[in-house]
Amino acid sequence: MASLPPLLCLCAAAVHLAGAREATLSEEPTRTSWSLEGRRLHPGQPSPALEDWEEASEWTSWFNVDHPGGDGDFESLAAIRFYYGPARVCPRPLAMEARTTDWALPSAVGERVHSNPTRGFWCLNREQPRGRRCSNYHLCSVGADVEPQMCAGRWETSNTNLRELLFAEGCTPDTCECPDHTLLGSVTTASGRPLPGARVSLRGRPGTVAISDAHGTFRVPGVCASSQVNISAHLDGFSGGVARARANSSLSAVVTVVLNELEKPYLVKHPESRVREAGQNVTFCCKASGTPMPKKYSWFHNGTLLDRREHAYGAHLELRGLRPDQAGTYHCKAWNEAGAVRSHTARLTVLAPGQPACASQPREHLIKLPDDCGQPGSGPAYLNVGLCPDTRCPSPAGSSPRCGDAASRCCSVRRLESREIHCVGYVLPVKVVAECGCQKCLPPRGLIRGRVVASDSGEPLRFAQILLGREPLGFTSYQGDFTMEVPPSTERLVVTFVDPSREFMDTVRVLPFDPRGAGVYHEVKAMRKKAPVLLDGRQSNTIPLGELAGDAPLGELVLPPGSFHRPDGQPYEGTVEARVTFVDPRDLTTAAAAPSDLRFVDRDGELAPLRTYGMFSVDLRAPGSDEQLQAWPVAVRVAASQIRMAGHAEALQLWSLNPETGLWEEESGFHHEGSSGARVRREERVFLVGNVEIRERRLFNLDVPERRRCFVKVRAYVNDKFSPSEQVEGVVVTLVNLEPAPGYAANPRAWGRFDSAVTGPNGACLPAFCDADRPDAYTALITATLGGEELEPAPSRPRVSAATVGVTQPYLDRLGYRRTDHDDPTFKRNGFQINLAKPRPGDPSEANGPVYPWRSLRECQEAPVNASHFRFARVEADKYEYNVVPFREGAPASWSGDLLAWWPNPQEFRACFLKVKIQGPQEYMIRSHNAGGSHPRTLGQLYGLRDARSVRDPGRPGISAACVEFKCSGMLFDQRQGDRTLVTVTPQGSCRRVAVNGLLRDYLARHPPPVPSDDPTAFAMLAPLDPLGHNYGVYTVTDQSPRLAKEIAIGRCFDGSSDGFSREMKADAGTAVTFQCQEPLAGRPNLFQRLLESPASALEDIRREMGEVARAQARGPGSTRARRGRAQQ
Repeated sequence: MASLPPLLCLCAAAVHLAGAREATLSEEPTRTSWSLEGRRLHPGQPSPALEDWEEASEWTSWFNVDHPGGDGDFESLAAIRFYYGPARVCPRPLAMEARTTDWALPSAVGERVHSNPTRGFWCLNREQPRGRRCSNYHLCSVGADVEPQMCAGRWETSNTNLRELLFAEGCTPDTCECPDHTLLGSVTTASGRPLPGARVSLRGRPGTVAISDAHGTFRVPGVCASSQVNISAHLDGFSGGVARARANSSLSAVVTVVLNELEKPYLVKHPESRVREAGQNVTFCCKASGTPMPKKYSWFHNGTLLDRREHAYGAHLELRGLRPDQAGTYHCKAWNEAGAVRSHTARLTVLAPGQPACASQPREHLIKLPDDCGQPGSGPAYLNVGLCPDTRCPSPAGSSPRCGDAASRCCSVRRLESREIHCVGYVLPVKVVAECGCQKCLPPRGLIRGRVVASDSGEPLRFAQILLGREPLGFTSYQGDFTMEVPPSTERLVVTFVDPSREFMDTVRVLPFDPRGAGVYHEVKAMRKKAPVLLDGRQSNTIPLGELAGDAPLGELVLPPGSFHRPDGQPYEGTVEARVTFVDPRDLTTAAAAPSDLRFVDRDGELAPLRTYGMFSVDLRAPGSDEQLQAWPVAVRVAASQIRMAGHAEALQLWSLNPETGLWEEESGFHHEGSSGARVRREERVFLVGNVEIRERRLFNLDVPERRRCFVKVRAYVNDKFSPSEQVEGVVVTLVNLEPAPGYAANPRAWGRFDSAVTGPNGACLPAFCDADRPDAYTALITATLGGEELEPAPSRPRVSAATVGVTQPYLDRLGYRRTDHDDPTFKRNGFQINLAKPRPGDPSEANGPVYPWRSLRECQEAPVNASHFRFARVEADKYEYNVVPFREGAPASWSGDLLAWWPNPQEFRACFLKVKIQGPQEYMIRSHNAGGSHPRTLGQLYGLRDARSVRDPGRPGISAACVEFKCSGMLFDQRQGDRTLVTVTPQGSCRRVAVNGLLRDYLARHPPPVPSDDPTAFAMLAPLDPLGHNYGVYTVTDQSPRLAKEIAIGRCFDGSSDGFSREMKADAGTAVTFQCQEPLAGRPNLFQRLLESPASALEDIRREMGEVARAQARGPGSTRARRGRAQQ
């Protein structure tokens, strides 16, 4: 039978039996019952057989502390004493009785149960007949040495025919009453808002004894003031609440019952993937929250429900003695009264005995060598440095019953080998992976950095409070920057930014992150609130929703007279300062500032997308007050003419945002409302009308659940060569669904939803709406950013190339790929637009991406690199990085401990940059050569090379600057001795050094040893140990993510400040060294071309020019300076 909500019931009968005999109690054996025969009893009346007990005894109240979720129903005496207090339970129970919450005996429902007077009562789901689960039971016991109970009297109410009897010492059912006593109570929310219409009852008795009035209060006569009776209250849309009455005078008692609004369950812990050997054990863990707290869990293997009786699971699933056929996917579902939620999928890998989890032979991983290390005319050279797959290994001793693997191991580098690459004029050292093996994993530390700025002006949101769910996390900086570490086991990172000045909407974001530990950068747009309008609380008020120029409002809010209330429920009739801010999807620029990620939990407990027609935030206050006002009832009227998609007018619903989960929850539906007159004029508008109560939640959404769903595959690359070995991880890809105007696919009239994902080693899959019949029913705009840098997609002009875009024909034509500059070359090339044509079943040309059906997410995520996908490339392709010890910054697990490692500490990454100013007619490549400078074991050995092209200053013609990375000085990986890196910076052209920052020069002079600076074509220094700032032209940032540390340092370097951020080069601000460069003579090849074509001749020219420079310097100022280039080793 269906389980009912738990009732903490009070037994109405307490009987003293005379003529008792002395008895010595001993623990009785457990009694198992299939049936207790007897006549149908009045609710609350114990069985006659138990009333024949001869010893002086008394029946207790009815108790209920458990709900029949998980393994069954457990009513232990220890738990009852803990929750109800030891005074309520007999010290020496003699017998007990259990009934379901609708007063049926176990025999009446055919269930197998157990009881023991000293332990309690329990019912196991696995022992019930097939298809049956334990009912919800409450327990009543009889015992000796019982303290007399106070009289609760007898009363009758107009709400029910139930006649309740509560007896005091010496009372009998015929004589004991408290007719002059009264129970006064109230039903409220946790915030104190009164709740009218709540059904009030005495715990343990069916029927309603009172209903709360418009102020949330109720009155029950006849309840003795000293009874301390438990009162329960129920209201639709709220979880049941219980409170104990307290005497406040000799004739009255008071009670306040607090109800919490029902909240759908949401997952706070998802099961995690595991690797085990056959015969080992594994434990998957799942934890859900909600109101009420979910207690029922189910587990699924490869989509099939696991037998609860066989596996005896609850929130945890433990599998012992694993077999190969138990490998596969696992997920859980959790339920409460409001609904269900499904977890993400975890994968279990079961290895056969002797099967290695990590192959010792590394995989191929190509890195690009410097240009002067390849063969002349053969293009760039690549070297295979090896790669260990980022996979898990089984724990040495299998799994403990705990949820986490304390001794988790990963496949990582076990041994490196040194090699030498012969380049033009020098030898390039390199270390390659020689062997992989299972070793202890580095703990993943997902990191989020970013800035919060105004969507309209770009000004930073200063000192905004940051909330993670409902927990305060900190504040943004003066520049709007923030940093946060992703809590372990997080699947959805829901962050809220609250503006202290209240000029901006509360900004709720679901921020994508890299669960493997790589850092991700986000720029968060905050939407400014609309200017306040003054409303008269005694009159009807109408506020338009959407005021787009040249278009009618999408709808309106209608607030009838007397609809405003204070938080305590008292009416408010004064002036109201209202700020209603509407996020209008007809304005494509608002997509970046829209809150959350437009998802809800459907009936199956899965996250599903919504298609929005607008969102609005409501802020109601009394003028000059910080207290928010509430309003109900409020009508939301939507113009039916604005809902153009077929079937959407009937499916439109009103939603509110849960700021803790970032999910939208349904508030109400809509119905058609025509003109109020008998005849409808042509110009009159027809509205869809819904209702809402503006209380604690202030952000609402006009949305339609859309069933036509797909995934889109996107990858990011280092450059526009789109080499499979040069993919970029940590790129934030954003997809905005657009609704095109009929017949004009390139001219969208509104956006419908948006989603973001972070690229991993195999790209990213983004959810989107799609249609199989009409390819242009939905379109999408897709963009990609990396730390504020916008990536460029493959071009579509002069014609679309399938090989360049990465999608095969004829599917590419059906998708209608167009880069943003397709029609106008002056437009930014930062995105592309496609038709979201759902792949047609049976068509082989559409079976391998880039668009996948909704149920094919796994195929999308695991698609090989040669399957169809869309492509982005970094614009800053002129950068080049070379590490002697290979390290992939997007995969922290690829770090190797070596004295020549660029990053010596895998838990803390320090990025250093030098700002180099160039006076010259073009942009120039600048190289930093980084070698050991003071450590005896690394002295003179190369750490790595960095190349960066200078960027023009838009305000200074003929001036550019470059932010060049160098290896920071400090401790090496063994943490025994530090090293001051010898850094040599050389522009790769005909350049000479003309100035050095005075503060930097003085610092280097005060911190010996100095580096000879007789070469005017370069700048050399022993890198400072101190984190110098912009006044020195040095920019240092320490972070838990190497990529984020570098992106922040570059942003500061561009800005020329120690706390700013810019993507526009300010060449004159915060410069360390200045070079003056000139164009080479016409017809003369540059130095690097000469080195590649004739190394001996080029080196001879270098020696000759260096001699000329030395002689010119010896002659003093005014001498002719030689122009030359130099190849830096």
